[in-house]
Amino acid sequence: MKKLLLCCCAALLAASVAAQPGYVPTPENLAARRQFADNRFGIFIHWGLYALLGQGEWVMTNLDIDRNEYAKLAGAFCPTRFDARQWVTAFREAGARYVCFTTRHHDGFSMFRTAQSPYNVVEATPFARDVVRELAEECHRQGLGVHFYYSLIDWWREDAPRGRTGRGTGRDPEKEDADAYFAFMKAQLTELLTQYGPVGAIWFDGVWDQDENPSFDWRLGELYGLIHRLQPACLVVNNHHLAPFEGEDVQTFERDLPGENTAGLSGQEVSRLPLETCQTMNGSWGYRITDRNYKSTDELIRYLAGAAGRGGNLLLNIGPQPDGALPDAALERLEGIGAWMHENAASICGTEAGPVTPRAWGVTTRCGDRIYIHILDWPDTELFVPIRGMRVRKAANFADGQKIGFRQDDEGITLRLGTKPEAPDHIVVLTVGE
Repeated sequence: MKKLLLCCCAALLAASVAAQPGYVPTPENLAARRQFADNRFGIFIHWGLYALLGQGEWVMTNLDIDRNEYAKLAGAFCPTRFDARQWVTAFREAGARYVCFTTRHHDGFSMFRTAQSPYNVVEATPFARDVVRELAEECHRQGLGVHFYYSLIDWWREDAPRGRTGRGTGRDPEKEDADAYFAFMKAQLTELLTQYGPVGAIWFDGVWDQDENPSFDWRLGELYGLIHRLQPACLVVNNHHLAPFEGEDVQTFERDLPGENTAGLSGQEVSRLPLETCQTMNGSWGYRITDRNYKSTDELIRYLAGAAGRGGNLLLNIGPQPDGALPDAALERLEGIGAWMHENAASICGTEAGPVTPRAWGVTTRCGDRIYIHILDWPDTELFVPIRGMRVRKAANFADGQKIGFRQDDEGITLRLGTKPEAPDHIVVLTVGE
């Protein structure tokens, strides 16, 4: 544990030095941060060649697949059921406000047309269509934000710096060339930020790959500066599992709500930046043929409310099938979330964390003079909420507007709830004021 802590501290120091020094967000960036926080719900998509093997997005390194053999998957990638309009419509109807797509994952395959390498979905596959372009255009058409996941590590390119993963993919260590690789990444990021319209965020992943080499320079200052120069409103997100570095606009947490660390990846301090938590629908990020362990719709709704009550967004992941269709189980849950959001979005989107920190019974959110009590674990017939320093003028069930009896003193308010309803999240709205 001590060695791990020292490595993490060293990695933090190295990355901080390499981050964007003296960064001052532009007015456009600050407005984008506010919009991002208002959105509260996004969809994460992990999709690439790895879907063909049905063993998740880490299959290349997990099975030590030779880079030349892995590249042959491109010849079989022809997802005839991919339909950007159907995808985006399902996301929008679920109440999502933005989509984050894996433009290039750790396997090194680009899901967009790029002049930097023929190893991309347009030139290397019989599908020969720019998936990123089709998805981005449809998101713009339907009013959803477009975010691009971009891997900092690459198990396929021979010039990519070697980290603790991807060691068995047959790359020639003599061809490692950090300067060439960073030039490649900056050129690709320039393509993504100049050829696909407004981009809401670049979502980086992979800093942790060099945690055994804490002196490694990820040159984040160059990457962050490039992004903010090309699109000042584009937010920088980095899934490094550490406290935010200078130049970052959003703090993200993997598989945990802000302030929790049940998965062991999110022990960092919660910052004052906009917050996001990414979570899977089942147990996998990329398509895994044996993973039917989908979280229930009710559980996902509760997770969404839990994120909002901590001042964060939920970025909910789906791994599309090899043929390009979204799994039926994912579509069922999107439909269920959408039905709930149709009635309850006002208590989630456009809110901030409420005045009461998360409790065993649930969370609170707030918008103006309305405080939403999200009761996720029914307490009995009464619930004490420690709201201090404000007068509650009215309490009512959010679903039907029926008034709820309450009593208030200097320590808070006690709600008379009555019978437990059949709902994953029972919401009581309080109107406060003088």
